[in-house]
Amino acid sequence: MTTGSRVIRPREIRPREIPAAAQSDFNDSIHPVIRRILLSRGISRQDELSLELKDMLSPDSLGDVAKAAALLATAIIEDKKILIVGDFDTDGATGTALAVLSLRAMGCRRVDFRVPNRFEFGYGLTVPLVETLSASPPDLLVTVDSGIGCIQGVARARELGCRVIVTDHHLPGPEVPAADAIVNPNCDGDGFPSKAMAGVGVMFYLLSVLRKELRTRGWFSGSRTEPNLAHFLDLVALGTVADLVPLDHNNRVLVRQGLERIRRGMARPGLLALLRLGKRDYRYTSASDLGFAVGPRLNAAGRLEDMSTGIKCLLADDAEEASAFATQLDELNQKRREMQEQMQQDALDKVNGMLTSLEQGSLPPALCLFDESWHEGIVGLVASRVKDTVHRPAIVFAPESGGGEFLKGSARSVKGLHIRDVLAFMDTHHPGLISAFGGHAMAAGLTLPRNRLEMFQEGLDKAVTAVLGGAKLTGDLFTDGELRAEDLSLEFALELERIGPWGQRFPEPLFDGRFRVVSTRIVGGSHLKMVVQSLDGSEPLDAIAFNRLPEDLPDTGSVRLLYRLGINRWRGNESCQLMVEEIPG
Repeated sequence: MTTGSRVIRPREIRPREIPAAAQSDFNDSIHPVIRRILLSRGISRQDELSLELKDMLSPDSLGDVAKAAALLATAIIEDKKILIVGDFDTDGATGTALAVLSLRAMGCRRVDFRVPNRFEFGYGLTVPLVETLSASPPDLLVTVDSGIGCIQGVARARELGCRVIVTDHHLPGPEVPAADAIVNPNCDGDGFPSKAMAGVGVMFYLLSVLRKELRTRGWFSGSRTEPNLAHFLDLVALGTVADLVPLDHNNRVLVRQGLERIRRGMARPGLLALLRLGKRDYRYTSASDLGFAVGPRLNAAGRLEDMSTGIKCLLADDAEEASAFATQLDELNQKRREMQEQMQQDALDKVNGMLTSLEQGSLPPALCLFDESWHEGIVGLVASRVKDTVHRPAIVFAPESGGGEFLKGSARSVKGLHIRDVLAFMDTHHPGLISAFGGHAMAAGLTLPRNRLEMFQEGLDKAVTAVLGGAKLTGDLFTDGELRAEDLSLEFALELERIGPWGQRFPEPLFDGRFRVVSTRIVGGSHLKMVVQSLDGSEPLDAIAFNRLPEDLPDTGSVRLLYRLGINRWRGNESCQLMVEEIPG
């Protein structure tokens, strides 16, 4: 990969391996190549390919879920005031919308939501946010995708007389809040088999148990009908994909079922409006469409202004109202993209400066970057880009909104390094250095006093080295091998599509092959459109390489391409095309 003319870090290309002991019970209908792809991703049983709702894990082992459901049921029956407090990203927005819509469908008359403005209140259920409720506190407060680290905020809410349910999926710290119930599969000792659920998935499970609890209490009778929660799986799919949680079997069930509803045109009007603005046909929606077209538009609200606009978009029942909110989100997203492009270029220029000054172009184990002009709502996106470019964990800081003595940082890590463990190590060995932190293995956020940035930079490399314990960080790119000419077809591309959804920890197949370039042209100003033919004689195929130019092709008779097998749908026609990931040369 390059920035300007500098090669920062080429990736090693390796074949994806199948465990030596791997055996399968797949039936004969499974294509041999798909069989190999599945085995390399840890799937070896035919039943693991079933992604029906019946295949979901039971909620019985999810800690405190029955207790939380009982609290919610009592609040609904007694007509208590319920407040949903969500996070300001897509996972939080979808989980909040899911909770509000489902509770209303179950007969709750007094439910509302709040979402913290990151620039005013920071992350989660903070004390300042709770204080805004003091004049008329809710009877029951329910967090979504946050709360597990909000010790003081939960305590203050309970002082105001609120019962508090925390629903979250983030890793807990040494202390958990004194809530009335905590539903989080990642809490110590929790027996739920899947630790990969997003916040919206946790909320979906709680709501399913709540419905059962209300049914047991005889709540659904007469004119009060029991809702079908599957009607809201489009929200669950969106939040799960956008939060980049691993697509284990349970999450794949949730995403597949949500995608099927979207493809039938049965999604929330706001989600469909966002797909239209992203120039996606809802009939063929994929997980990547949710991740690249819908999620960023929702997230733009939380990054630059207030996620309440995104939640209102998802809550809207009227298509015209939903479209108006979606348009606002699209405009915010365009502004976000412009800001991100400038920040990314600044960050990569800084990395190039490091390479110039360091011996033999080496880089430290982790990168810590800061600029006075950067925006705190976008640092996570920049950290992700830097991480992908240099295959190093990256932490990017910006001044907190309105100035002040603190910096807001966002960390992104690479396979093999648990970034929250790195921050915990630093917090242990340098008490008071980090004001606050939290997150996952691959992503985390933190707050740092401005005057301690240099000290943080000095300690970061030591912490990463200690947590790695001698392991090396390598930028490997794994491929699923070559395809035969007869498999470069629409039929096989459709088979791959049916096996999905693809995503985190269940990556879409990446193939490796040599091709003869028949023709080239530039489309969209910066994308290389090609017609190629495999060396063993396939029919000519379209191929597209984004942000590439003809001069990126080697001066040889053939070119090596790393590609995904895609489907080009245009005006009712379908054709196979190669989505080029890399041109190794």
